[in-house]
Amino acid sequence: MLLMNKTHRVFLTAEWRDLVMLNYEVDPALLREYVPPGTQLDSFGGKTYLSLVGFRFLNTRMFGKIPIPFHRDFEEVNLRFYVRRKEEGEERRGVVFIAEIVPKQAVARIARLAYGENYICLPMKHCTEAVGPGREVQYQWQAEKQWCKLWAQAEGPAVQPGEGSREQFIAEHYWGYSARPGRDCLEYRVEHTPWNVWTCTEAGFEGDASAIYGAELGRVLQRRPDCAFIADGSPVSVFTGRRIA
Repeated sequence: MLLMNKTHRVFLTAEWRDLVMLNYEVDPALLREYVPPGTQLDSFGGKTYLSLVGFRFLNTRMFGKIPIPFHRDFEEVNLRFYVRRKEEGEERRGVVFIAEIVPKQAVARIARLAYGENYICLPMKHCTEAVGPGREVQYQWQAEKQWCKLWAQAEGPAVQPGEGSREQFIAEHYWGYSARPGRDCLEYRVEHTPWNVWTCTEAGFEGDASAIYGAELGRVLQRRPDCAFIADGSPVSVFTGRRIA
């Protein structure tokens, strides 16, 4: 894992747990308008992926020390895709978020100010259940009086993704990139240990997400995912960002 120099301060620490990751193969043209300057679309096996991800934020602290009253534990659902960027010979593989949903207004406001991310505050709920060594997990949010849901079921023990696997490609990204209209691109580092994953026996999305993501992306989510898994998660550190372009 990369060692950060002293100019990169920890902005936030937390635990990310019970991650449901629904992954859809898409035409690269569908995502090009969202690609931040200074980065380029990444692919796995020549295929471009869009992911709908739900997870739990736990023990959230600002600057690694300061808890926000009533804002330590909450859900998040985000729609994301994958980019890469070279920096001094290093290939940095990162994530771009199209929209992120949380149930806490203060969390959404801080993230918009600090990183320029498209955070939306909506009512949310979740359910997680251990079924033997497997898992059943779902996340829901309410938009325009309708509840949307992503869910997954998995059997067997969680294992480390295989080296060079699609699951490893999707789960192991340690950079985030955001581009605000008319402004430059922000790059920030996210540190965590590699996650164990369960391959899903069943998974999907239910509802109409077009009001948040637009008609084209909303239609993608109506399909059966091309790949789905649940990750156990870990403690994470999110560092302050820097402008790159």
